Amino acid sequence: MTHGRTDDLAGGGGRALVVGATGAVGGPAADVPADRGVSVAPAGRDRARLEERSGRAGGCPARSFDAYDLDACTDPAPWAARSPGGLDVVGVVVGVAGLGPAEDVSAAAADHLTTVDALAPMAVGRGALRGLGTAGGLAVVAGAVVDRPMRGTADHTAAKSALAAWLGVVRRERRGRGISVVDVRLPHLDTGFAARAVIGGPPVLPRGLDAATGVERQLVTPVLTRGER
Repeated sequence: MTHGRTDDLAGGGGRALVVGATGAVGGPAADVPADRGVSVAPAGRDRARLEERSGRAGGCPARSFDAYDLDACTDPAPWAARSPGGLDVVGVVVGVAGLGPAEDVSAAAADHLTTVDALAPMAVGRGALRGLGTAGGLAVVAGAVVDRPMRGTADHTAAKSALAAWLGVVRRERRGRGISVVDVRLPHLDTGFAARAVIGGPPVLPRGLDAATGVERQLVTPVLTRGER
């Protein structure tokens, strides 16, 4: 499910930046468009994985950053936009899980969740608004938890909901002024995301959709390559 609109953002050999490309969801978000002929610049924290993504994308330049460094989070889009041909679309796939009853979440864990799940994607988005041309697009994954919050995810849901609210306002600000803004609500995917939570253990969940399939259907096809939803 997506909220917002895109119009042929990076189809036909366009240029895309995928921020969070070293993650379990960001990896397919970078690989699938590259396989379709889109020039993809990956950005992420893991330098080894960045080199791998860059190789799959035909040797496109890559950018490392830490989501906890909010100033640095504004840099990837302007950096990618300076490449020959500019930049058509920015996909932001950054986030971390935090699980357990609200009273068990420490202040440090809550701060980490708010920073990585909300403030970092917002900072990347601000950089994209500055670096993209008027016909560009910004697509940010907020997640299905915004629509269907579960018990034991209070801080994670709050952060993602804040991100979704921010995207909604930015979309209204940009309406009629270029740069399409899309809030992508990916369904539950089989990535082991909850098992890597910064706090708490994974809840009992049904098997999720294959990550590559879900990303291709919900993010790549309608947003990072071609079409609208």
